[in-house]
Amino acid sequence: MNDKVSSALSVGDLTVAYRSKPAIWDIDLDVPEGVLMAIVGPNGAGKSTLIKAVLNLIPRAAGAVSFYGKPYERARSLVGYVPQRGSVDWDFPTSVLDVVTMGLYGKLGWLRRPGRQQREQALQALDDVGLTDLVDRQISQLSGGQQQRTFLARALVQDAQIYFMDEPFAAVDAITERAIVNILHQLKERGKTVIVVHHDLQTVEDYFDWVTLLNVEIIATGPTADVFTPDNLGRTYGGRMTYLSDGQLMPVGD
Repeated sequence: MNDKVSSALSVGDLTVAYRSKPAIWDIDLDVPEGVLMAIVGPNGAGKSTLIKAVLNLIPRAAGAVSFYGKPYERARSLVGYVPQRGSVDWDFPTSVLDVVTMGLYGKLGWLRRPGRQQREQALQALDDVGLTDLVDRQISQLSGGQQQRTFLARALVQDAQIYFMDEPFAAVDAITERAIVNILHQLKERGKTVIVVHHDLQTVEDYFDWVTLLNVEIIATGPTADVFTPDNLGRTYGGRMTYLSDGQLMPVGD
């Protein structure tokens, strides 16, 4: 019997540079199938850059990436992506239901119109994130939390195997945060892999079972219980911060 855990994502020697300055450097990363993984690090550490480079959204200076052993071009249907909310033009004249239905075009093709089945899938995804009553609302009329849940529903309707979410908890209300956490755990229960750029150190241990600490280079990666330690956080943040553990503020680093 083979006990080796298969990798949902494998990254080797990945480097991205802006004006000859590396944004991420020589990244080696293997993410096992079926984990909820946070990417954590200080501002400017390259967290969003890592996701965008993996998804071919920005050029790589070097490196190789595979999803379940396949390059992105052959694995595109396996991948779902929730971008940062601030990167989206929310004034575009379209409805919540239309945005979510767009998540199905990868399987339908752009020339085939969504039918009843696709509408039902989109409505189910909206129900999962608590937006059933807003299906016909223009996206420009949504609150920040509602916008984030709309994009989460669009990713869910893809029924991907691996999901990338770029700071989905940023500036959202408590209701939206709870909805996102519930969705993350439902995805894990279904065997999906979820990779999340995350900034709130206080919730890492509660939300995620795997973590990657990044500051241009990988500092540590692995199960949260093993990796999310004061020593590793001190190396990631330069020893200039504290984090909350069991209700107590703890110094990190020297």
